[in-house]
Amino acid sequence: MDCIFCKIIAGEIPSHKVYEDEETYAFLDITQGTKGHTLIVPKRHVRNIHDIDEATAKTVFARVPKLANALKKAFDPIGINVINNNDKPLQSVFHFHIHLIPRYEDDGMVLQTEDNQQDLSEADYQAVREAIVDALD
Repeated sequence: MDCIFCKIIAGEIPSHKVYEDEETYAFLDITQGTKGHTLIVPKRHVRNIHDIDEATAKTVFARVPKLANALKKAFDPIGINVINNNDKPLQSVFHFHIHLIPRYEDDGMVLQTEDNQQDLSEADYQAVREAIVDALD
């Protein structure tokens, strides 16, 4: 497999590991959007949120508070963004991963460049809600 995260997990590519257990691996993002920017990945290759099974998701997401609290204790950020990108153009590595991005006063990190808020009517909200409810398995 030609997955950079699988190679990192296997030790074929070096990383700055911060946490590992039988099913998950967490390491510093090479881009370091802010100090402490950490990725949490399942050891088993899963492309993205659309392909992850419930057990793997439960395992990976269960590590989020542990690592977020470690970041809080280590760096005292004013907050932490928890992000997961899926599919092009948002996802750059096609191995499911969660970003933990500590936020600091005036850190310059921009996640949204414009106001995307939509002014929806009650009927619009109902139509959106119904589409989601109908799509649930």
